[in-house]
Amino acid sequence: MTLLYTEIEEELRASVRDLLADRCGAAAVLRRAESEAPYDMDLWKTLSRDIGVAGLLVPEEYGGAGASAREVAVVLEELGRAVAPLPFLTSSVLATKALLQAGEEELIQELASGETTAALAVSLAASPYRPPRETVTVTDEGVLNGEIRAVAGADVADVLLVPVGTVLYRVEAADVRVGVVPSLDLTRPVATVTFSGTPGVALGRIDLRGVLSFGAGLLASEQLGVAEWCLDTTLSYIKERHQFARPVGSFQAIKHRMADLWLDVVRARAAARNAADLLAADPGVPDGEETARDRELAAAVAASWCSEVAVHVAEESVQLHGGIGMTWEHPVHLYLKRAKSTEIAFGTPGAHREAVAALADLPGPA
Repeated sequence: MTLLYTEIEEELRASVRDLLADRCGAAAVLRRAESEAPYDMDLWKTLSRDIGVAGLLVPEEYGGAGASAREVAVVLEELGRAVAPLPFLTSSVLATKALLQAGEEELIQELASGETTAALAVSLAASPYRPPRETVTVTDEGVLNGEIRAVAGADVADVLLVPVGTVLYRVEAADVRVGVVPSLDLTRPVATVTFSGTPGVALGRIDLRGVLSFGAGLLASEQLGVAEWCLDTTLSYIKERHQFARPVGSFQAIKHRMADLWLDVVRARAAARNAADLLAADPGVPDGEETARDRELAAAVAASWCSEVAVHVAEESVQLHGGIGMTWEHPVHLYLKRAKSTEIAFGTPGAHREAVAALADLPGPA
């Protein structure tokens, strides 16, 4: 195990960062957030076609890159740094992981190319630690009825993957009603998906807890990216902003706050990298009981720590930017909103800490 980035991972980071800097600057993201189409699907196709991010988790025999969660984590860090409005997390992480479990080869190949986008039809607030409320029913003929709220990525998905019990169903997005609802995070819309006599195709079995735990563990890397951008941007600002003929960053109180934030981010990087490393094991090798437990523990640790660090660093960034940090034109509010929305995605910090206690056999309250 190593928490350091490999040369290949750094090359991948550089490629993604350069493209995002050119096509997904703060002004462009803010313009999209104010429009009726927040997602940048042209950029998504470029990332998928030229860099191959859509197929990172897909084995080479299915047309993917045959990479691992470590490479996925690097991409998520960069997307977090840019609050990029792209369906990578929903399509290339959650939906792809679910399809790999179900053994659906044809659709996996389509997702790997980036030409088809999928979304796992679960609430963004669904927790790995409790069974989701069943709001969709399936008839013997494979017809779905019901609705699922707060589904991320549904508005740009070509295919919806609907877990009903332990079975994963494929539903064409054209056959359902997708209603986008107001969301705190302007760069990741959520929607209510309604099924009314909708035909579905059973793909195979799914361990939804495992998929959500996998998503939570990798979401920590996106949260790390958010925190890193806020820290770096704030550091640059307090070096340039002068008060009483001195840089704001020269005041001792500001130095102490920045040092604390830096320590938080360093710890978050360690937790996120540890989770990515453990989640990167060969999916073709069956887990032993200890291996599965270690993965879930690492994911829970990363999710509980990184989610709160992202919020804290973003809040401090808004404050340390002074008046400009409170304006709509400065992008820091987009990062705070992304951090707040992901804090409750795939389990709250408290739920993850309870899971850590259980998985690590820690004693409960007396």
